[in-house]
Amino acid sequence: MDVRRLPVVGAVLILPFAVVACRPGGAQELPPVEPLSVRVVPVEEAMLTPPVIATGTLGPKEEIALAFKVGGVVESVLVDAGRAVDAGDVLARLELREIDAAVARARSAAEKAERDLARARRLFADSVVTLVQVQDAETGAQVARADLEAAQFNRRYAVITAPAAGVILGRMAEPGELVSAGSTVLVLGSRARGTVLRTGLADRDVVRIRRGDAALVRFAAFPDREWRGTVTEIAAAADPGTGTFRVEVGLPDTGDLTAGMVGQVEITPSSGRLTAVVPIEAILEADGDEATVFALSPDGTRAERRRITVAWLAGDRVAVTSGLEGVTSVLTDGAAYVENGGAVKVVR
Repeated sequence: MDVRRLPVVGAVLILPFAVVACRPGGAQELPPVEPLSVRVVPVEEAMLTPPVIATGTLGPKEEIALAFKVGGVVESVLVDAGRAVDAGDVLARLELREIDAAVARARSAAEKAERDLARARRLFADSVVTLVQVQDAETGAQVARADLEAAQFNRRYAVITAPAAGVILGRMAEPGELVSAGSTVLVLGSRARGTVLRTGLADRDVVRIRRGDAALVRFAAFPDREWRGTVTEIAAAADPGTGTFRVEVGLPDTGDLTAGMVGQVEITPSSGRLTAVVPIEAILEADGDEATVFALSPDGTRAERRRITVAWLAGDRVAVTSGLEGVTSVLTDGAAYVENGGAVKVVR
């Protein structure tokens, strides 16, 4: 026998045993893969539009510049910036000696004019003076009374009183200063018409909003709180210096806030377009405006990976501009553990 043929014969003898070992009955079968339990939510369509986000400053709706009616030397300023005041509180005074002297002079002139008028009437009754002289005396008395009223009016506004309850926003004068008539001494923020957040919007944003649109305001000093308001005023023309349009958002309850705080406002325009919306829990592998979701296959048994384009966040929902065409449901709970084409079982 040719010993060189023995390995071949051995291989032939071993082969049947290998084939038998590879048969289904010759080895233990792997168990079938169990589908993963997942929850799904329907893809909704809603009339949405991207929010307008800006930064603004909190302040009273009414800011009143307070000044003296006449010029003079400031005697006292009784309040500082930040002080809360009530309507009728005295806030500042001028030195009144010169003003009181003017009132006294006008009063004396008015009294003399009344005496002159009375004497002219008696003399006219005795035919001593003419009617023209009596009429001149009447005119002089009227002028004197008017001068007295003007002096008393100026005297009354030589003292600044609060026209409404509010808070002092600014103090521009100190005792001993010489101020001119009408120059601002104090700025009062009145609470009579509430509190607003003022911001400036570019033209591309201001055309998207309307009065009455809902707004959400946040302040860095209160990171866990939000204030809801509405757009109450939109400027008809841009500010010449900044080129932006002034917008006011009314806030109904600002008890913990003070004027001058800087906040971020998110305005939701009332006009929108039909947009696909999914819950934020369905979003995976987000990168900028790109993200991944798993859709439920038409037969409801498998997961299908979809690459979507995210437009913006709308609270706890995500607006999607593309990638969900033909999709009716997406996976939420369990979506992080499935694979593309993997078997799933929907649980309620």
